[in-house]
Amino acid sequence: MNKRTISPWVPIIVAVTFVVGVAAGIYMNRSTGRRQGEQKLGYILNMIDADYVDEVDLDSIVEKTIPSLLSNLDPHSVYIPAESLKAVNEDLDGSFSGVGISFTIQNDTVTVIEVISGGPAEKVGIMAGDRIVSIDGDPFTGETIDNDKVMKTLKGEKGSKVTLGIKRNSSTKDLSYEVTRGDIPVTSIDAAYMLSDGVGYVKINKFGRSTYNEFYQALNQLKRDGATDYVIDLRGNGGGFMEMAVLMVNEFLPRGSMIVYTRGRDGRNSQANLADGSGSFQDAGVTVLIDEFSASASEIFAGAMQDNDRGVVIGRRSFGKGLVQTQSMLPDSSAIRLTISRYYTPSGRCIQKDYSNIDDYNRDILNRYDHGEAFNVDSVKLDKTLTYTTKGGRTVYGGGGIMPDIFVPNDTMGITTYYLKVRNAGLFQKWAFEYADKHREQLAACKDIEQLLATLPSDYALLDDFSSYAARNGIPKQWYYIKQSGALIVDTLKALIARDALGIPGYYMIINRGDNTVEKAVETLQGGCKLLDFETPPAEE
Repeated sequence: MNKRTISPWVPIIVAVTFVVGVAAGIYMNRSTGRRQGEQKLGYILNMIDADYVDEVDLDSIVEKTIPSLLSNLDPHSVYIPAESLKAVNEDLDGSFSGVGISFTIQNDTVTVIEVISGGPAEKVGIMAGDRIVSIDGDPFTGETIDNDKVMKTLKGEKGSKVTLGIKRNSSTKDLSYEVTRGDIPVTSIDAAYMLSDGVGYVKINKFGRSTYNEFYQALNQLKRDGATDYVIDLRGNGGGFMEMAVLMVNEFLPRGSMIVYTRGRDGRNSQANLADGSGSFQDAGVTVLIDEFSASASEIFAGAMQDNDRGVVIGRRSFGKGLVQTQSMLPDSSAIRLTISRYYTPSGRCIQKDYSNIDDYNRDILNRYDHGEAFNVDSVKLDKTLTYTTKGGRTVYGGGGIMPDIFVPNDTMGITTYYLKVRNAGLFQKWAFEYADKHREQLAACKDIEQLLATLPSDYALLDDFSSYAARNGIPKQWYYIKQSGALIVDTLKALIARDALGIPGYYMIINRGDNTVEKAVETLQGGCKLLDFETPPAEE
């Protein structure tokens, strides 16, 4: 063969065909045509290896090509490089090994904002507000410090040691702490507390391996605190393990109720999940909060509660991610998550939205905002050709995602150009941290939200101090807009101070007080949750 006739694209083409051949080799039952295709791919690969004009690093090309190859299947089949696999799995596995702090980067310095209770850092005396200025004797400050670098440096094998140089306001000298890395729990429950008499609130950020146990413990603690009804907040929850969602729904449904089923090609990878009747909260009132970022396992939970007429779903239409992936390891310790089936709600709705046009799929959330769906229920487009019936006879619609029983528009009250400027500049977090750092001893004495709020200055004083801080950071005072955004600004500042002083639950205890969706959930529960009174908005003709 004349080498000059070989296209420079041949290596990439070969890499793609090589990957296809490797993936195909996993499966034992191949047709004769498939075997002939693999022989052809192998022949081309050998030809390139023997005759291509330049040396080709096939490994490098394959790494770059696999993601593109999988993207032609569906939006959620993905390739995970070996160096990324551990970090990707840790979040869902529910723990990792590290020092046990939450941090922020202020003025090119890593600053501790929370010390995880019982973790390695707390055991040696590291405190919130400490600045990490060196690690293992080497300076660790400057413009090159970012979140990824901090995480990679502080994480490590369980039992390994790291020495942290600490600058603390109460000490004139830098301090040194040797920390032995240990298992750090990655919790799924951001907050669980009583919203009002009889109503408990649970905020779930993901569905990891430990989520069901955390959820069950949270429900029982709230029950001991007097809860008979529950608000389950899945807004912003992108999902995780289906099994966790199934176990959680099982707590609310009678025996034999369908929770979710999956269906793969030619009946493969198909499974039905039914409630076993062992749930401890089958008589509790339930509302489920969702939004456009609630996906996958969140949609399984919401869809099961809705189709069984077991809980009122409140908020905005969910994301529409209903493809099931299985993770397969490759010889180099990388992995492929390949879609093998689809999720269906008990009524038969496929949760997955259309992805025939990948550009439209990727822009779907933006398109919803452009079309006004986030702000007006009349702008929601439902497909009348895909109608289904809940256990109680209500009509629900397919086409992707879960449409709530009660629509609550995105709240834009108080959002002005001034508010957006200070938010986008990250000034809320910076001001709140500096305030908490200056008053750390006073805030540490607060045992609950009410005590904390009582220690804070008046709303006007907070607003005036923050606006002056923003002006010093390049955003001049615009009192016309500041007054319009005043309540929102003050609530945000108080919530961030509470997060620093009392942990993440403190943030939600304050921010939920002005949340229209949470308020609607409480109102619905106190009104008796008459499910059949709530009808999904009419579909388009």
